[in-house]
Amino acid sequence: MATILRDLSYRYQWLYDGISRLAALSVGGEKRFRQLALQNLTIGSDTQILDLCCGSGQTTQFLVKYSKNVIGLDASPLSLSRARRNLPQAIYVEAFAENMPFEDGSFDVVHTSAALHEMQSEQLQKILKEVYRVLRTGGVFTLVDFHQPTNLLFVPGLWVFLWLFETETAWKLLRADLAVLLREQGFQVDKPQLYAGGSLQVIQGMKG
Repeated sequence: MATILRDLSYRYQWLYDGISRLAALSVGGEKRFRQLALQNLTIGSDTQILDLCCGSGQTTQFLVKYSKNVIGLDASPLSLSRARRNLPQAIYVEAFAENMPFEDGSFDVVHTSAALHEMQSEQLQKILKEVYRVLRTGGVFTLVDFHQPTNLLFVPGLWVFLWLFETETAWKLLRADLAVLLREQGFQVDKPQLYAGGSLQVIQGMKG
């Protein structure tokens, strides 16, 4: 069940942006947060990139600096309208992540930022399967999302944030092992990189 603050944050862009900037302070600011999942990737101007669950284009704005072939996908018409207005350099597609309208092996990189925690377990499994399908062999799925803090000092802040702005699916993600879920779909995955006292994880999985 969504909280009132969550609903308001999606309705009003200024509120969503303010919350995002505040939360990103734990890793040194929003700019660094938006690029965490892009570290160590080789991206050229011709790299085919999918920004999955792109929202209003908060990370898309960084992706278009690397490649001229960026597609942002989201199920929210409102978010995509904002993305098109703010960042017309990318192509935007309205669709659900678990049923993407792309051919097999369409992308070199699939990226998603703080979106998988919004998915129910069965939905998440379908999304990971779809990501594997649309990636080319040797392509990389890179993501950043919540993680159960390894530093107890970060537990109160994360829990308060989840109580105010997230649903029960975010709490379930804290108990899940995303790296294992990716391996079950066939991805080659190294150990997740943890940030903000372990409250954020970055995972990069390669399609073999």
